[in-house]
Amino acid sequence: MSVPAPNIGTVSSAAPTRSEIETLFPGYFAFVMATGIIAIGVEQHDLHWLADILYVVAAIGYVVLWILFALRIVLYPKAFVRDLDDHRKGFAFLTVVAATNVLGSASVILHGWWTLGWALWWCSIVLWMVLLYWTLFAVIMGNSKPSLGEGINGTWFLLIVATQSVVVLGALLLARHPDDLLAFGLLAAFCLGVVLYLIVMTMVFLRWTFSLLDPREADPPAWIAAGAVAITVLAGSNLLRDVPVSERLSRMEPFIEGMTVLAWATATFWFPVMVAIGVWRHLINRVPLIYQPSYWGLVFPIGMYSVATYAMVAVIDLDRLDWVPVLALIAAIGAWSAALFGLAHHLATRRPHGADPARIP
Repeated sequence: MSVPAPNIGTVSSAAPTRSEIETLFPGYFAFVMATGIIAIGVEQHDLHWLADILYVVAAIGYVVLWILFALRIVLYPKAFVRDLDDHRKGFAFLTVVAATNVLGSASVILHGWWTLGWALWWCSIVLWMVLLYWTLFAVIMGNSKPSLGEGINGTWFLLIVATQSVVVLGALLLARHPDDLLAFGLLAAFCLGVVLYLIVMTMVFLRWTFSLLDPREADPPAWIAAGAVAITVLAGSNLLRDVPVSERLSRMEPFIEGMTVLAWATATFWFPVMVAIGVWRHLINRVPLIYQPSYWGLVFPIGMYSVATYAMVAVIDLDRLDWVPVLALIAAIGAWSAALFGLAHHLATRRPHGADPARIP
């Protein structure tokens, strides 16, 4: 059973039309997630000039998307709430949370802007509470519910991505401002993210294995599954780096390291599946490789895997894997460049009415 892709509109090269604002899909914040995490990745390898460029691109994208986001809330509140309540699109709003924390992490790592990092982190917590619980309450208590095959998709993994993004940035802040309550909160959120992954992965895996997948679906399903555990690796690695400043984390060090390695193994496991699905879609079933906003959700897991592996190798002293983040970063930059080229071509040839349906995976 295939999942129909919602008609969400596209970003315009000119001023967005009223229709485009009304149908704006918040999954576009995956652009900020992908760009920001690659900025951190190239900074890890001392490519400071490229990191600065990518940071500026991510920051501009973040501001522009927030303006469009705010316009949609003001001008089309019913459409906004309708999407929040939707099984298929509601959790895509959580890209806003992840993008906020990725940008905050990049601000701290690249520029040492700790005040901005704290501000973005607190904003992300408020956004997490509002957006996650709104959609969760709606899908649990709604009167009309789709079947599992129709309602579940890769956007549900954003429950984990958003939660662990709070841990990623929070752990960076904890290293500079040690606090036992903060350490406990971050550890609890890390554990919650692991549990949420087990729940969502079980449902999605049932859908993959017992319902037919349509190669024309907008979301390559395995990519965000890898991204969810890759960001768990980064969250765990950042917590391990905080062990010297937190007695609580010191007591939990073996557990955190075990969960981090488990998440890394799971993320690594998904990459052959990702490649196989791409071959199945585009070579075997000849689905045209045309730009869709969903491809930013494909770039993010690759970049996150590079950054997370680099951080894990450093904290567990496993230098023999130091080649893995380099290869992953090269792949991420290539994927980001291809997606950016596709976006530029799409904007240059866009149709004012008749946008391609797409969804963040």
